[in-house]
Amino acid sequence: MRQKFSVPNQYFKWISLISLALLWGSSFILIKKSLIGLTPVQLGAVRVLITGIVLGAVGFKKVKHLNRKQWFWVALSGFIGTFFPSILFAYAETEIDSAIASILNSTVPLLALIVGLVFFGTAFIRQQFVGVFIGLIGSVLLIFAGASLNPDQNYWYAIFPLIATLMYAFNANIIKAYLQQVPALGIATGSFLALIPVSLVVLFSTDFFTVSNLSSPETHTALFYVTILAVLGTALAKIIFNRLIQVSDPVSSASVTYLIPIVALFWGFVDGEQFNVMQFGAGLIILLGVYLANKKKGFKK
Repeated sequence: MRQKFSVPNQYFKWISLISLALLWGSSFILIKKSLIGLTPVQLGAVRVLITGIVLGAVGFKKVKHLNRKQWFWVALSGFIGTFFPSILFAYAETEIDSAIASILNSTVPLLALIVGLVFFGTAFIRQQFVGVFIGLIGSVLLIFAGASLNPDQNYWYAIFPLIATLMYAFNANIIKAYLQQVPALGIATGSFLALIPVSLVVLFSTDFFTVSNLSSPETHTALFYVTILAVLGTALAKIIFNRLIQVSDPVSSASVTYLIPIVALFWGFVDGEQFNVMQFGAGLIILLGVYLANKKKGFKK
């Protein structure tokens, strides 16, 4: 009888972290490009709609056996884990660089730890706590470096990514606490199927489907970028992330957000955004924090 091959959880965790860093790290430059032809609200709604169609086609069978209670948590996961954050990050990037938005996203592990402790009674390993704060120090250094390079940007818009990261923190803990037994593809598919009607209402209310808008070259270019963003940066990434939470924990899973700025800074540099030595050093500090937060052996709880 042929044995089924499976990747050990520890290896799967690191493979997933690297994959998510590449996918989500590239999302910020795709958002920036998509905003050329779409408003932030339209971008968020189109992203959700395309993702819902893709996931519905490949994962519909995974949601047939969800009960009413699971559907509630799956739908809530969709709203706070994707729909609102997608719009909030798009608004942020109308005023601040894509790399800075990705750096603010790095507050997720710290918030996941706090939310888990306060609202979910989650225990933590001291080493995770140390890793989270080392990574946070690196993120703060990146913010100061970005602000010194771009003093004319409106950093009040940084509040939008921070609200979004708080939503991500709650979402990670909800998946771990209430959806542990639901397949990762089922969580992703169900959450986006629940969002399709909402995204359609939003798009009709913003005149997205008008002939003048759909015939615009800027809209065509934006739809090209947002399609890549939806399929890779949302659909595929959500499946990987949901499974990662199930085999790991919210804090370790959310620490992928410390790797995301490094990828985002690379794309920002390619696109003409400035980069300096301080940002490079902060990136190394972030990597150290990720390593400590995800190291297999920890201290006492």
